[in-house]
Amino acid sequence: MTSETIIQAAFLGLIEGLTEFIPVSSTAHLLLVGHFLGFENPGRAFEVLIQLGAIFAVVGVYFTRLLRIALALPSDPKARKFVIGVVLAFLPAAVVGVLLHDFIKSVLFESPVVICVTLIVGGLLLMWLDSMDLRPRYTEATDYPLSLYFKIGVFQCLAMVPGVSRSGATIGGALLMGADKRSAAEFSFFLAMPTMAGAFAYDLYKNIDVLGAEDAKLIAVGFVMSMISGVIVVRTLLDFVSRHGFAPFAWWRIIVGSAGLAGLWVYG
Repeated sequence: MTSETIIQAAFLGLIEGLTEFIPVSSTAHLLLVGHFLGFENPGRAFEVLIQLGAIFAVVGVYFTRLLRIALALPSDPKARKFVIGVVLAFLPAAVVGVLLHDFIKSVLFESPVVICVTLIVGGLLLMWLDSMDLRPRYTEATDYPLSLYFKIGVFQCLAMVPGVSRSGATIGGALLMGADKRSAAEFSFFLAMPTMAGAFAYDLYKNIDVLGAEDAKLIAVGFVMSMISGVIVVRTLLDFVSRHGFAPFAWWRIIVGSAGLAGLWVYG
């Protein structure tokens, strides 16, 4: 393991934390940057496993609130409803992720052109969604109807395609079904925890035999950087979205996707 590889792992971890919770697709950014850096890792496990750092970022920022919900479970129906809602939202992606894991990792993760096109198309859709005159009916992420939680989970399945964005799919689905921007973004944080923890556990199980000590060190570096940058995003995203909406992220997606296509055309 060279110092250059460690720097690459740290840089990719930084990108993971900065992009995981905004609707620009962290996986697409990691795969494209890794492609142009020539960063190789067994089974494409690095991109999934460093997400644990971003999970820790959410847990750290929301620790007091999560603890309050956990302590209220025995006596508070609202707390139990929220936990059931998160489980319902998590289940569709868990089932689809297990069934299509090998196809996603071996085909979609290895298709940079598809990733770039998906970034651009997703940016156009996000811009259209941000311009719609939607009338929110739900403004509290912990008090959505159970049916809404499940439907958001179905939307999250779209993010199995790199470039779609897990947060973008969940936020977009929530907005279309009556949630306001702030609560939609906040629920994407809560849903990220079981979704990303599940992806981490399953990917580790699938790749444990091919990961060596050097890979573990690189993953640890990426994990730490992901957690640090993730905390910054989680602390600032809700206020940013409330003020500026999602148009800035839409433009970023279009720029990155276009630059990626140009880079692939020039460099291969």
